[in-house]
Amino acid sequence: MRDAYHEELDSIGDSLVEMARLAGSALGRATTALLDADLALAESVIAADGKINDLHHDLENRAIDLLARQQPVATDLRIVVTSLRMSADLERCGDLARHVAKVARLRYPESAVPSDLHATVLELGQLAQRLVAKAGLVIATKDVDKALELEQDDDAIDALHRELFAHLIDDRWHHGIETAVDVTLVGRYYERFADHAVSVAKRVVYLVTGEHVDEFVAASEAAGAVGE
Repeated sequence: MRDAYHEELDSIGDSLVEMARLAGSALGRATTALLDADLALAESVIAADGKINDLHHDLENRAIDLLARQQPVATDLRIVVTSLRMSADLERCGDLARHVAKVARLRYPESAVPSDLHATVLELGQLAQRLVAKAGLVIATKDVDKALELEQDDDAIDALHRELFAHLIDDRWHHGIETAVDVTLVGRYYERFADHAVSVAKRVVYLVTGEHVDEFVAASEAAGAVGE
């Protein structure tokens, strides 16, 4: 009975890794659709979001069933509760990829992003995709050190987001208000996508250590200071 129970816990982790993979794939394809004005690709991203939602709902149902049947305590309870929160973050990542694809669909047959900003938006998409892939790896390996790296990795996303915004408020902006709104929204979608990936990594730190990231880092720094 307990073996089956722990297999169910493991399967929840597997579902989270799959959600991270699907969200990353969706964002990569949405970025291509956005920059290339590819309507078919945008539509496929929008339609495929249902699979991430289905995984999210299935994971919720399994987690609640485990809580009701097994009444887990200590580490097992932390796994179930934290998994629910990570699933919500990853489901939101899927939604944000869908939002990018919807902007692409809205402006078809034109690209919603001016050509002079394509390189910046492409880099935003690639970085955000790498962040969620790393979050998936952290879920699978429970690697706390790698989880802590994501917050620093996110700094590059924030810098690109600021760069994008700087173009919008520059006096030389000549692409009009509608395009400015599109670029503002898209930049925000990437930035929030990355934030949710970081949130997933932070939850893994809590799952493994029982401490929130700030508490864990402070305790580690204090221990290091004592050892010096």
